[in-house]
Amino acid sequence: MTQIFRRVGVIGVLNATPDSFSDGGRFVDDSGVDVALGIDLAAQMEKDGASAIDVGGESTRPGAAQVAVDEEYERVVPLIEALAKRFEAPISVDTRKADVAEAAIVAGASLVNDVSGLRFDPEMAGVVARFGAELIVGHSRGTPETMQDAPHYDDVIEEVGSELSASVSIALDAGVDPQRICVDPGLGFGKRPEDNHALLARLGELSERVGGYGLVVGPSRKAFLGRLTGDAPAERDAATVAACAIAVFQGALAVRAHDVRGALRACQVGLALRDARRGATP
Repeated sequence: MTQIFRRVGVIGVLNATPDSFSDGGRFVDDSGVDVALGIDLAAQMEKDGASAIDVGGESTRPGAAQVAVDEEYERVVPLIEALAKRFEAPISVDTRKADVAEAAIVAGASLVNDVSGLRFDPEMAGVVARFGAELIVGHSRGTPETMQDAPHYDDVIEEVGSELSASVSIALDAGVDPQRICVDPGLGFGKRPEDNHALLARLGELSERVGGYGLVVGPSRKAFLGRLTGDAPAERDAATVAACAIAVFQGALAVRAHDVRGALRACQVGLALRDARRGATP
């Protein structure tokens, strides 16, 4: 992922969905996608310092139903094509489906963010390899509809690390360049609150467990933060920036966030403290 992230980066979340948990419906409704408004939102993210913009057309919040390929395509591909023509920041597509990923790459995306860890669609790894795209391999168990049905781990670092390593192997076996792979522990995806806490606090151990691949962490407005603070999803940005600072301090290469400006500042703090811990000069 060195082509996108140098020392640390923020991936701006642009949900082209009517039902995402904190920002669904901002520019999508039953009549379709307001591409012009999506462009405006992306422009603000780039201005605020986003290293990449992540466009998703299917909500992966707990309990969300699967979206048909054609509907997901209509939500993301025209928007990605418009964004790629206007912005220098790389465009990512957040999808579990190989057909959507391929169309998005042709439209201008250079990064695929698969929260299923290449397990939902067996063709996904081949698409990424064939186009030479960057890849974020996410961790989850089950599907968005089922993943919060009594999740359980005996050793969350060992188990998530092992399952992420298996997903990375799928990518490598398909021919994905290892230099283009990052892993995401999937905070909130089939995890109990204590699992999310442990993953965030022990990211360094997780990185070692998966062989040192760059870590992308997505704490933004997640329910485990709401459990700690009592805040509604749209009010969790303060808790999110705290989590982002901790993630970078613990070694994350990038974070995904709705509030790019706040997350970037949190990352700057986390990175400075990480350098100080190593005795490095900022």
